[in-house]
Amino acid sequence: MPEYKAPLRDIKFVMDELLNVQSHYSELPTAEMTTPDMVDAIIQEGAKFCEQVLSPLNRVGDEEGCVWSEDGVKTPTGFKEAYQQYVEGGWPSMTSAEEFGGQGLPESLGLVMSEMVGTSNWSWGMYPGLSHGAINTIALHGTEEQKASYMPKLVSGEWTGTMCLTEPHCGSDLGILRSKAEPNADGSYSITGTKIFISAGEHDMAENIVHIVLARLPDAPQGTKGISLFIVPKFMTDGDGGVGERNAVSCGSIEHKMGIHGNSTCVMNFDGAKGYLIGPENKGLNCMFTFMNFARIGTALQGLGAAELSFQGSLAYAKDRLAMRSLSGVKNPDGPADPIIVHPDVRRMLLTQKAFAEGARALIYYTAVQGDFVHHGATEEVRKEADEMMGFLTPIAKAFLTEVGYEASNLGMQVFGGHGFISEWGMEQIVRDTRIALMYEGTTGIQALDLLGRKVLMTQGESLKRFTKLIHVFCKEQADNEQMKDFIEPLAKLNKDWGDLTMKIGMTAMKNRDEVGSASVDYLMYSGYATLAYFWARMAFVAQQKLAEGTTEEAFYKSKIHTARFYFKRILPRTAGHAISALGGADTLMDLDAEHFAF
Repeated sequence: MPEYKAPLRDIKFVMDELLNVQSHYSELPTAEMTTPDMVDAIIQEGAKFCEQVLSPLNRVGDEEGCVWSEDGVKTPTGFKEAYQQYVEGGWPSMTSAEEFGGQGLPESLGLVMSEMVGTSNWSWGMYPGLSHGAINTIALHGTEEQKASYMPKLVSGEWTGTMCLTEPHCGSDLGILRSKAEPNADGSYSITGTKIFISAGEHDMAENIVHIVLARLPDAPQGTKGISLFIVPKFMTDGDGGVGERNAVSCGSIEHKMGIHGNSTCVMNFDGAKGYLIGPENKGLNCMFTFMNFARIGTALQGLGAAELSFQGSLAYAKDRLAMRSLSGVKNPDGPADPIIVHPDVRRMLLTQKAFAEGARALIYYTAVQGDFVHHGATEEVRKEADEMMGFLTPIAKAFLTEVGYEASNLGMQVFGGHGFISEWGMEQIVRDTRIALMYEGTTGIQALDLLGRKVLMTQGESLKRFTKLIHVFCKEQADNEQMKDFIEPLAKLNKDWGDLTMKIGMTAMKNRDEVGSASVDYLMYSGYATLAYFWARMAFVAQQKLAEGTTEEAFYKSKIHTARFYFKRILPRTAGHAISALGGADTLMDLDAEHFAF
C-alpha cells in the first residue's frame, strides 16, 4: 500500500493562491477567527494524524474487514483506537455550530481534512463521514428538543450517525420504498422495515448510533410525496446525553464487498423501533435534499483521493523500477536499465493521474467555497447565487471526478505492471475501494440526468450560463496575454461549443424526451473536462504570475504549467468524442426491442 503523504504544498496552492480563501473567510460572518495561522495549524496537525495513524490502517482494514455477530459488528484492528484519537483531537466538531459544542469553522476548511482522511483511509473515514448527514438533518429540521438530545454527542463524535434510505427492492427510486411508521400514543412512531447498503450502520467505535430513516406514514400519498423522515437511535436517550435501553433496530448482516472492506455495509432491520418525526409529514425527501449537495461533494472526494493516492504510489515506483532503455538514449548508465519514468507511456499515465488529482482538488475546493456562502453568506442574494452555482457543479464533481479517479487508479495498477495486480503493493486495493464511488450517492447516469435534465434544460440553460460566464470573463481578461494563448484560445472555443451542444440536445429533446437520457452521460463527461480545463487554465495563470515575480519554487510552478499543457493537449480533446456521441440520437439505444438483446 502506498505510504500516504498529505500534498500540503498543493493544498495550500489551491487554497491561498488560486482561491484566496483567507479573503473569502473574511467575508463570512462566522469565520472572523479563521486566521492563516489557525488554518495552517489545523492542516498540519490533520496531515500528521492521517499519515501516522490512518494510513497504516488502510491495508489492515482491507485484509481483516469487519466481523458480524449477534452482539454487533467488530471493526478491524486499530480502527476503534484511531477513532478515539480522532474524537479526543476535536476533529469531528470542526465545522458544527458552537451552540452544540462545535468550533464553527467553515465547511471548506473541514473538507480539506476530509480529503486527507479519505485519501489515507477511505473505509475508516466513512464512519465519521456518515455522521455529517445526520448532523445536518437534525440541525436544519429538528425540533429544539431533538437538537438538545442528539446534537452535542453527534458533534463531539461520541455518537455517530447514518442515513437509512435504500431498501432491497429500491435503490435510487425512493418513491417505491415500503418501510412503515405507525404513530404511538406518546407522539413517537413505530418504525418497521429493512434497509440495505447502510454504511457504518453498526460498529464498535461509538457508544450510540443515530439513524436517520425514511419511512411512510399510514395513508401517506404514493410515490416520493408520501415519504417522511425519522430519527431512530440504536439506544434510546435520556435527553441529557446518556444512553438507555436498546431500541428495536439491529444489523441483520454485513455485505461481502469488492472493496472498502474496513467499513461495515449493513442490512438494518427495524422491528417496531421507536422513532421521532423530523421535519413535516410527507416531506422527508425535501428535508434530505437540503444537504445532498454536501454529501455528493463528499463522494467526489473519493475520486480525488483515488487519483492522488494512486499517483503517489505510481510516481515512487516509476522512479525506482528499472526496465529497458530510454528510446532517446541511456539515462542510467551505471545501472542495467533505465527507471521506467523515462518512458513516454509511463509519463502519459503519471501525468494523467496528476492532472486529474490536482484538477479535482481545484474544482472541489471551489465548490466547497460556494457551500460556505450557502450556509453563511451575508445576504439572501449571496446565499441563493452560491446555492445555484453549487447545484450546477455538484453532479459534475460527484460523477465526473469519480469516473476519472477510477481511471487514475487503474493507471496506477498499469504503471506497476504485473506487480500492480498483486495485493502486497496496494494498488489493486485502490481500484477496488474506488469502484463504489461511481455508484453510491447516485450513479453516474443519475447524476448526468440531474445535470442535463434538471440543472440545465429545466432552467433554460441559466445554470450553465452562470458558470460559462466565469469562463468567458476569464478568457476575455487574458485575451492579450501571449503566455496564456495555448490555454485561452481552446478554452474560449470550448466554452462556446458547450452552449451550442446544449442547445442542440435541447432541441432534439423537445421532440423525444429519451434524447436527454441518451445524451446525458456524454454531456456530463464533456462538462467535466471543460470545467477542469477552466481550473487548469487559472492554475497555469497563477503559476506564470509567480514565476514572473520571482520565486524559490520554480520547479513547483513550472510543473503546474507543464501539467496544464498536458491536460489541454492530451486530455481535453476527449470532449470532441463525447460531443459526437451525445448527438448520436436516442434511436441508437432505444430502437432495439428488449427481447432482441438475447442471443
